Amino acid sequence: MNISSKNNRRQFLKSTMALSSALVLTPSLMAFPETDYADSEKYMLGPQKGFSPQVGQLLSTMTMMREWVMDTVKDLSVDELDFQIDDQSNSIGAMLLHLAATERYYQLNTFDNVEWGSWDQSIKDEWDLGMNLGEKGREEIKGHKVSYYLKKLKTVRAHTIEEFAKRDDKWIQESEPFFENKPTNNYCKWFHVCEHESNHRGQMKFVIKRLPK
Repeated sequence: MNISSKNNRRQFLKSTMALSSALVLTPSLMAFPETDYADSEKYMLGPQKGFSPQVGQLLSTMTMMREWVMDTVKDLSVDELDFQIDDQSNSIGAMLLHLAATERYYQLNTFDNVEWGSWDQSIKDEWDLGMNLGEKGREEIKGHKVSYYLKKLKTVRAHTIEEFAKRDDKWIQESEPFFENKPTNNYCKWFHVCEHESNHRGQMKFVIKRLPK
């Protein structure tokens, strides 16, 4: 190998090492260039203007899932929202209130640093019914139009968006013992809020297919 080839190889290795170091030090920039924002369309997932890269990425996924949920239920009547397949199942209305309650409690835990379940009684009075469901939920969550549930969902989501805009990628990686008492970061908690909606949307679609004709 001649001297010129050795120099070229040495320069290539230096450049590669420098690039690798930069990517290791700035993973968010590697995944999400600063100017590479997602479109506002719900199927264009990615960073969002006004939010840090990872927070925006997460929010775009949550937004898509929320729109899917609302599209699934928007035309249902009160009777359809109240319908239960059996005496152990939850109605679609109850599941919608459950989604709103879940998001509210994760707001308190991750935005206000309130230990799970230790919120004020006034909060419990407002949201525990939807959060816990069960027999009491089956008896009491009924008689509401779809607009009632959608308003609950939109109100809590507006607060989530407002708080997300105040936070950065350092916050989303903050963790505490949570799921299975293992280290759980805020990203995981909010991803759970999203996948939780996906799970219940599947249940809602199951119920819709079995509504009385």
